Amino acid sequence: METKTWKEIKDNVYGKKGTPRRDKLEREFESFKVGLMLKKAREEKQLTQEQLGNRIDKKRTYISRVENDGSNLTLKTLYEIVEKGLGGKVKIQIDI
Repeated sequence: METKTWKEIKDNVYGKKGTPRRDKLEREFESFKVGLMLKKAREEKQLTQEQLGNRIDKKRTYISRVENDGSNLTLKTLYEIVEKGLGGKVKIQIDI
């Protein structure tokens, strides 16, 4: 049995980078990573989802959705969560 890399599997299943299906996968994965980073930061601050939500005037269920799937997160809300809720700073990078 031939062993394949994760990149090869993605290329075979979702297409090469630059194809619509692959680009969608990559965007969804980046959103998922944002959610995980926010969850980790919240846990490091020893806050519950409810406590974080109270700090930024959002419900616990909203915080949960963001942590599990950051895809509907606006930049405004990201800044609120990180800066107002967690006391941190947001750094955004654009690669062209």
